[in-house]
Amino acid sequence: MVQKLKLEELNRIDVETFKKVEKIPLIVILDNLRSMHNVGATFRTADAFLVQEIILCGITPRPPHREIHKAALGATESVDWSYESDINTAIRDLKSRGFEIIGIEQTTGSRMITDFTIDTAKKYAVILGNEVEGISDEALPNIDSFIEIPQLGTKHSLNVSVCGGIVMWEFASALK
Repeated sequence: MVQKLKLEELNRIDVETFKKVEKIPLIVILDNLRSMHNVGATFRTADAFLVQEIILCGITPRPPHREIHKAALGATESVDWSYESDINTAIRDLKSRGFEIIGIEQTTGSRMITDFTIDTAKKYAVILGNEVEGISDEALPNIDSFIEIPQLGTKHSLNVSVCGGIVMWEFASALK
């Protein structure tokens, strides 16, 4: 008979160990998100896939906050994060450190994530945009590539944290 594992049987690392473990060369940028739930869920997923860092930009809510914590379940303590008011400043800094900047956005130049080759020799930063407006218009010219997730139904977008989870999994699968 199949039984669910108890928490202590999952052999998860603690926060101190997490801080020391080698991360995948991926940074997630949250550009003007409104929802604290989306921010918290992104932290939790970043923890699950050993993402290097999250950069919160613009109006994106920042920890500590009760509503972020409800979805993050402590991942704001394990995942490194920083705040930058201007997304283009964050992009310039990351490019100077050798990161390729990937916008997760439906654009005239975007490719399906299934057609994007993740190069294990590169470092990446992916940008997730606002729940309604997407990535800030002023950031678009500074982004190296755009990818989107194939969708087959009637809706034209996914929830930001769901989209982020799919993207982080794709990068983690290729970069681990």
